[in-house]
Amino acid sequence: MIPQRIACIVGARPNFMKVAPVYQALAQRGLDVRLVHTGQHYDEKMSAVFFDDLGMPRPDSFLGVGSGSHAEQTARVMTGFDADCVQHQPDLVLVAGDVNSTIACALVAAKRGIAVGHIEAGLRSRDWSMPEEINRILTDQCSDLLLTPSPDGDENLLAEGVPAWRIRCVGNCMIDSLRAHLPAALALATPQGMGLVPKDYAVATLHRPSNVDDPSQLAALLTALGQVSMKLPVVFPIHPRTRARIEQAGLHVAPGIQLCEPLGYLQFLGLMAQARLVLTDSGGIQEETTALAVPCLTLRANTERPITVTQGSNILLGADPDAIEPAVVSILQGHGTSGRVPDLWDGHAAQRIADIVCAGFRTLLEG
Repeated sequence: MIPQRIACIVGARPNFMKVAPVYQALAQRGLDVRLVHTGQHYDEKMSAVFFDDLGMPRPDSFLGVGSGSHAEQTARVMTGFDADCVQHQPDLVLVAGDVNSTIACALVAAKRGIAVGHIEAGLRSRDWSMPEEINRILTDQCSDLLLTPSPDGDENLLAEGVPAWRIRCVGNCMIDSLRAHLPAALALATPQGMGLVPKDYAVATLHRPSNVDDPSQLAALLTALGQVSMKLPVVFPIHPRTRARIEQAGLHVAPGIQLCEPLGYLQFLGLMAQARLVLTDSGGIQEETTALAVPCLTLRANTERPITVTQGSNILLGADPDAIEPAVVSILQGHGTSGRVPDLWDGHAAQRIADIVCAGFRTLLEG
């Protein structure tokens, strides 16, 4: 059976880049595709501007769940999406990534007997202290169709007992968006507009609780970024959560660190593409820097995207802020790695997903 009514779920910034090309590919095939925005990220800077940058239509449904604890947010998404499913009766629900909206909508669909497809399935950090790891594993267990971005995802799922016929390695949909929008991003000349010289600045992002919720860890990271800023300018588009933690702790930001508000997708892509290096605790940025061949220092003890380390430009630096300055110096001395772009990160992942859906994925996979 080919699904005729498909719900594509977005909720937080990382979802938008993954879902946008899939939505477009399915709509081009003439399927009835609805875009459901849970509202997990709900303000202009964290949400609406991404729709404009990615050329996405306004959502067909906006659940408006807002912020809250993990339990509150997940519960509100489940309640809102359950009502949406009753009204619109989708045949297939496509969720992406590992945010609370992902697991919430997958659970609702599974309990209602609606087929679930998970975009970016199979990624594992092996770190159960990360809420995202819990979301990833449980979403995969709820899903009928597991769409992996790289072979390690297939291996993880097979090791967990997922039947091979439910798994398809399609590539990385986030890279579809990157390739499609990179020319427009570069044309904005965002670095020049910020007084920066291309390839002569660093970009930093921090938002994970392990880095920003402990005042001593956050203070040490800001000190380390201040040391880096004495060697080259550091641009820090600051997440609202991180800004709040800095203000609450009364922490100092070095004058060489250029703080700015969260950027739109095209602005940030252009800034990242022309950076000398990137320092981050984000998952998606590890993938984007690999596609851009920009050295990336990941400020975490683990990664669910090991292919960015084994093949790409990512260096898993760990949680020790004292490791940052020597690693930056090494890159500036020419010892960073540009790596290579993994197979199937070719800008056509969404088309492969559309092929599977339009073939009637249950019949195709079981056959």
